[in-house]
Amino acid sequence: MKTLLLCPELFARESGIQRIMRLYLKALCETAGTGDEVRLVVLNDREFPAALLQRYANDRLALRQACNRSKAAFVWHAVRGASGADRVICGHLGQLIVAWLARCFHPRLQYYLVAHGIEVWRPYTLMEKLALRGARRILCVSDYTRREVQRRIALPDSRFVVVPNALDPLFDQALSDGAPGSGAPVILTVARLDARERYKGMDHLIGAMPAVRQAVPAARLRIVGTGSDLPSLKELAARLGMTGTVEFAGFLDDDHLRAAYRDCNLFALPSSGEGFGIVFLEAMAHGKPCLGARTGAVPEIIDGTSGVLVDPGDIRQIATQLVWALQHQWNPKQIRERATRFGYPVFQERLQRALAA
Repeated sequence: MKTLLLCPELFARESGIQRIMRLYLKALCETAGTGDEVRLVVLNDREFPAALLQRYANDRLALRQACNRSKAAFVWHAVRGASGADRVICGHLGQLIVAWLARCFHPRLQYYLVAHGIEVWRPYTLMEKLALRGARRILCVSDYTRREVQRRIALPDSRFVVVPNALDPLFDQALSDGAPGSGAPVILTVARLDARERYKGMDHLIGAMPAVRQAVPAARLRIVGTGSDLPSLKELAARLGMTGTVEFAGFLDDDHLRAAYRDCNLFALPSSGEGFGIVFLEAMAHGKPCLGARTGAVPEIIDGTSGVLVDPGDIRQIATQLVWALQHQWNPKQIRERATRFGYPVFQERLQRALAA
């Protein structure tokens, strides 16, 4: 079996899609048998750092091509890489037309789409509908995403398979005991601070902190991430008198991110547009309770043993639930057990079944 994997990015930046597509590469390489091979074409990466690629690939990776944001190069290498391949796995709806085009040149080719979140929660163009109808399977990261895609295009139920995202085992391998420090209670959030992604709810978290501080005077909010919305978020914190309460930690590599999860008391991301939410798994793997929005796929991840849900955009409710969660006695073992339901071995098995069907 020869598999071509198309991705928007792998290592160019950090986000949920990049993290899960690395796991697709890892699972495809690890399950490839004798005579099988994996081919990789990535749009936005300029290069593949050898040390990073080695973590997710093995000698079954026969072709790797980074296109440095050139769409023309991506189309060219994708169509060439599809020659002699049995299947294409497309990591983003924006690239599915390329998979459809590759099959025009190579008719025996089958292709699959990984459907994540907001990129598929919208009306489709005529070309996107054409490409979707030609897909053998649509691999949805959550049941919510499956429903949203099915609501927008009439396809048989058999064409959809839910393959939930997973915790990266390389992130998981150095977990601590999850005990927070003895200092002030820390609420942690991890997200891209992009003005185009204000649905993440960073402004709502900051807006909730004055009320949180009234009930838990020592509480602090630590925001991990960078992006174009950083100046306005800092301005909001200052306007609310929360400059000393809200810490903007910037980008953290995996080692420092693990430490941030270890040292926090609660993870919070009241996002209204999560197709899954790998950061919730990362926090839960450290035994930390989570606060998320009661929308999208988040209720599929957070249950009563692992956190609380709020209505997106309701700052008063967010504040109330943050205080309750900080004061509640959580069971870290139960929280970790919840995270194991989304472990990499489970993901790998589900992916194999989906591709074999």
